[in-house]
Amino acid sequence: MTHPIRDHLPLLARDMVAAFGLLSRIPVPFTLPRPAGVWSWPLVGLVTGGAALALGALSLWAGVSVGVAGVLVMAVQAALTGALHEDGLADCADGFWGGHTPERRLEIMKDSRIGSYGAVALMLALLARWSALAALMSAGAWGLALAAMILSRTAMGLVMAGLPNARAGGLSAQHGAPSWAAAGAGVGFGLLLAMLAAGSTALWLALAVALVAAVLAGVARAKIGGQTGDVLGATQVLAEVAALAVATAYLA
Repeated sequence: MTHPIRDHLPLLARDMVAAFGLLSRIPVPFTLPRPAGVWSWPLVGLVTGGAALALGALSLWAGVSVGVAGVLVMAVQAALTGALHEDGLADCADGFWGGHTPERRLEIMKDSRIGSYGAVALMLALLARWSALAALMSAGAWGLALAAMILSRTAMGLVMAGLPNARAGGLSAQHGAPSWAAAGAGVGFGLLLAMLAAGSTALWLALAVALVAAVLAGVARAKIGGQTGDVLGATQVLAEVAALAVATAYLA
């Protein structure tokens, strides 16, 4: 007699380990990610975001200002993820608007140096994230902040499913393209976690995340003909910023 749920547990566990190995700097045993594993990516947002917000709450309890606490939250996020997504945002801004052909844009995106477009994009994104976090933390809306961090990871799976790889051999190409079903499973799982954290308001945050994913996918298709790891990183950052911004609209 077979037990379908039990038989799939090892594979699902490997997906979760691979998610942290791919999207964070948390030390885990190496596990080769599979395309269908995108369902587990919201867990990375839950753990890294939860740890960052816990430190933020502790620092507020210790008496630091909400502005400093917000910086600490962002610093922990960057440390746990290796600023992987922020790097992608900067590379995309430099490449998309610094080159005149898809080939030149991809070349710029591979350059480790940051240009003026990348610096401005990163500065504005970090400032927007900090402002929204400070507002949410001041109001004690920890669940809304956590929901935004969870849902932003679902946007990457949607972009991966919807666009071809623009470059052979990159991180995204090595991972493989997930099916729409796998990306949808990630959205469903992320939405479940987000609703547990923030209630039905998470639905509006999810809508903001979906809109960002759609817009960025359209820009990426027009600029480089598809997606790369940098595009996915930019998607996560901008989706989180959008979700945090929407969350502040629900503060009393």
